[in-house]
Formats: sequence, C-alpha cells, structure tokens
Amino acid sequence: MLPQELIRAKRDGKALPAEEIARFAAGIADNSISEGQIAAFAMAVFFKGMSRDECVALTCAMRDSGTVMDWQKAGIDRPVLDKHSTGGVGDNVSLMLGPMVAAAGGAVPMISGRGLGHTGGTLDKFESIPGYQAIPDQDTFTRVVKDVGCAIIGQTAALAPADQRFYATRDVTATVESVPLITASILSKKLAEGLDGLVMDVKCGNGAFASDEKFARELATSLVEVANGAGVHTSAILTDMNEPLASAAGNAVEVANAVRFLTGEARDPRLEYITIQLVAQMLLAGGLVATHSEGEKKAQSVLQSGAAADVFARMVSALGGPADFIERYADYLPAAPVILPVPAPKAGRVWGMDARGIGLAVIGLGGGRVRADQNIDHAVGFTALVGVGAPVEAGAPLAMVHARTDDDARRAIKAVQDVYTIGEKDDHFVPKPMIVARIDGDRR
Repeated sequence: MLPQELIRAKRDGKALPAEEIARFAAGIADNSISEGQIAAFAMAVFFKGMSRDECVALTCAMRDSGTVMDWQKAGIDRPVLDKHSTGGVGDNVSLMLGPMVAAAGGAVPMISGRGLGHTGGTLDKFESIPGYQAIPDQDTFTRVVKDVGCAIIGQTAALAPADQRFYATRDVTATVESVPLITASILSKKLAEGLDGLVMDVKCGNGAFASDEKFARELATSLVEVANGAGVHTSAILTDMNEPLASAAGNAVEVANAVRFLTGEARDPRLEYITIQLVAQMLLAGGLVATHSEGEKKAQSVLQSGAAADVFARMVSALGGPADFIERYADYLPAAPVILPVPAPKAGRVWGMDARGIGLAVIGLGGGRVRADQNIDHAVGFTALVGVGAPVEAGAPLAMVHARTDDDARRAIKAVQDVYTIGEKDDHFVPKPMIVARIDGDRR
C-alpha cells in the first residue's frame, strides 16, 4: 500500500493492516516517508483514532525501528523491570524506585527524559551530579545494569528512532493530544528496553499533563492494554498530582531529597507512600513477590537495610559520579547563592494549591526550559514546600526559595504565595486519596 493510500484509509476510518503500519513506521525511520505524510497520518489518527490492535502494531513497529535490548544475551538472569511516569511536579520517584527494585532482585534499565513543560525531568536531576554520564555508550549501560542492577540514563538515537521523528512532527502540527499516538510514543521507547514487566504512573490533577481524570483513565487503560498486547506484563496506577509529590521541586534539590529518603534522614509521607506502592507493583510484575502486600514489605526492607542506598551509590559511581556521593551529597550538588523563605500571607490551613504553578515558578527561576535547546540552572528550586492540609501561621514559611539573584527570589516568593489557597483552620479537612485508581491487564 502506498503511504498516501494508508493515510486515505485511516482518514476514512478504515482499519489498517499491521504489516502496512510497520512499513509506514520503517519509512519514518529511514526518511522515505515525508514530513507532510507523517503530519497527515497523525491528523487522520487524531480524528479517527486507532483500535487496540492498530496501536499495538504501531507501538511494536516504532520499537523495532531501532535497537531492542536483549538482556539475556548480556548475561542478566533477573527480571528486567521499569516504571514510567507521565510527569508531575516534585516527582523524583525514579531516583529511589530504580535502586529499590534492583536491591530487591530486579534489573532496571531505566531510560528517562528531560523536563517537559512545567514537569521536571529525571535526566535533568541526575545531571546535577558532577561527572554523571547521563547518556553513556551501550557497553557502559549494559555493564552497569549487569553489575549494579540499575542504570538510569537518557534516550540515545538508536532507541525507537521512528518515534523521535514522529513526535517532532506531531509537536508542530497540533496532534500531540491523541491517546493512541501518546501510547505508541511512550511504549515504543519503554518496550525497546527489553522489559519483562512495566508499571505506569499516570498522574492526574492540576500539576499533571493529564489534568482531567477521564483523560488520565483513558490514557492509562490504553497504555496497559497496548503494552500487554505487545507481550509485556503492564499495570498502571492513577495518582494524584494536585500538589507536588516531594517537598522539593527543582533539580539538585530533588536529588538531595532523594538521598535523604534513601538513607532515612527524611522521607516525605506522600512520596514514600507512592514510591512503596510502585515498587511493590514492579516486584509483583517481575514475579519477585507473590502478593502486593509482600512487595510493600520487601520495599520497606531494602530501605531499612540500606541496600537501596548502596545500589544508588554504586550506580552513581559506575556512571562517572563521585564514589562518596551519598555521604557528601551536599558538598557535590550545586547550591543557589540566595535562599529565602516564602512567608504565608495569613494564618489558617492550606486547603489547596496549584502544583502547575510551582512547576512554572521553577522554570521562572531558570530550573526548567522555555526552549528545548536551553541550558538550565540545576541549583535553583524550592524546598520545604508545605503540603495541602497543613496548618500555617501568618509569616511562617510556605517554602524555601533557592535562587540565583535577589530579584529572582522575590518574583518566586510572589509566585508561590499565589499558588497556595489558605482558608479557615477547622477540623473538617479531608485529604484526597493519593491513588485514584489501579488498572491491571493480562498479556495476550
């Protein structure tokens, strides 16, 4: 079938054969399909959608357009597992989760991304660590996963190249917000990791990419069904993102938060709960535990024993970072020269906040990107963010601003004050559930 005939068929709402979808994806990767044809196909899918079988075919075709990792050939005999988050503010779960799963017996070859819009990027956080090789060569990546059990790196050009070109076209043709295309884009990269199990953390709320719960459920269901259709046992958890997950938002400040979490120095309750739930789900997917409850206990065990912190330290060292990073993280991480409190404008209780506003304030400080090619300031951000439900006194800190200049700090203080909703301090506050829904699926 000619490319234009494939586009015509989808435009007219017809089902596309898997082999023709595969040819189209291969043409995207080798540049035999034009930008105009990619754009037309994306718009046809945007309006007509895709069946699950079509989406599985597109996902697998884009996965197979580049390198697909073979961990058995590399001598790794433990289950290969990963987690993907759709993005949130103060979401540094991956920094703890990868080492925790590795300490519990899994192998975690995590391909992470940079910040997207107001949400932070795992790769940007790790690049706060001096010497850390965020994009190592394939041999180094394989060796670290084999020797340490976990390596968290960025996407290379060899991984799902069809998706890289397809996404770039979607980004400039108003076709990003398509559930089938989002599904294929996310999963093509994840499944190229050669996984045995995958857990999706789909955020919903004012700080999430999917702010609407209905859309978040639709996306989570699609991700689970398509990944299972492609042969990888996958489940999803819908989690609340109406406030930052950690009490820190930024890059170096979130790394420091993660180190304190792993060592037991300090653990934010919401962050700990979600991390434990995701780790337990991953261990269950990999057959490392028999029940979710057993997975929770195993996750707590590797934290309490220090095994997860040890894996994190070894991973950082193996990827070029300081060997004593865990012990001396405060000496190694970049620090902002201006640190000021954000005074609460009045006394009361925090009844709500705009998590997206916190993410945008980080960008305003220089800790995120306005353009894709922009350098970021890893030192800036916020710490000690007061959570929803907390009582506050007038003038007490709602957060601490870490800024490059006094002017930047003053603007950030105003921005943070504006995102908090402080009401009466009564006893009727009921917190929202942190897990909105769980979606499981069986491999077909």
